[in-house]
Amino acid sequence: MKVHIAGLIRSLMLTLVVTVSGQQARSEDWRLVWSDEFDGPQLNFSQWETEVNAFGGGNHELQIYTDREENVRIENGRLILEARRDHHGIAGTVREFSSGRIRSKHRGDWKYGRMEVRARLPHGQGLWPAIWMLPTEEKYDGWASSGEIDIMEFKGQEPDTVWGTLHFGKSWPDNEHQGTTWKLPRGTFSDDFHTFALEWKAGEMKWFVDDTLYQTQTKWNSAGGPFPAPFDQKFHLILNLAVGGQFVGAPDATTTFPSRMEVDFVRVYQR
Repeated sequence: MKVHIAGLIRSLMLTLVVTVSGQQARSEDWRLVWSDEFDGPQLNFSQWETEVNAFGGGNHELQIYTDREENVRIENGRLILEARRDHHGIAGTVREFSSGRIRSKHRGDWKYGRMEVRARLPHGQGLWPAIWMLPTEEKYDGWASSGEIDIMEFKGQEPDTVWGTLHFGKSWPDNEHQGTTWKLPRGTFSDDFHTFALEWKAGEMKWFVDDTLYQTQTKWNSAGGPFPAPFDQKFHLILNLAVGGQFVGAPDATTTFPSRMEVDFVRVYQR
């Protein structure tokens, strides 16, 4: 028994050393090239643009996006994207719901890297927070021939599950998509903050939640060019909280407003 226990201890120690060494290798391998810790009094407009539109995202979303502090602000070191039922309007268009959406286009654009976002997500029927990327120049024609990378999408009515997806192929409506989901072993994504990450290199993408790898993709296509197109050009980040739309459906009487997506940090690493 003593020999068995001693061997077990040696095995556990070796596993610990290998694991720690692996984590150190990753942290040394990636170099931080862009970040926002949201520590200032307001959004850093050298890094982000606030989008203002009533477009509906092409998905029949119900919100209007504004640049008001009610919808987009920094609070206690966190980015707040808040959805409200307030019948706000822009340019003559009034919607029942308002919310926030920001992007790094022309302020942060990358070809390959590791993108990390630590966030807490709102729950409730019809709430659709997302962390995603679009091509900055659309090198291979319109959506989705030039690609879309969904680092994290979330249905508020399924609070323990997130989605990671690629969109590619031909332009809409003949586009393709593929992806999968990851489910928390316990609790919900509204209970606490979680880190959502994408590792992207030529011909390969990996999705992580709290450093747990849950998906790898190596096969896609574009009508505009050879593999690894369309994911061989610069993309920018988008953070938003949508209300309604084809993915989640409309809010109902159980949905709480205002509801918020809280972001602790955004970090981009490259090799």
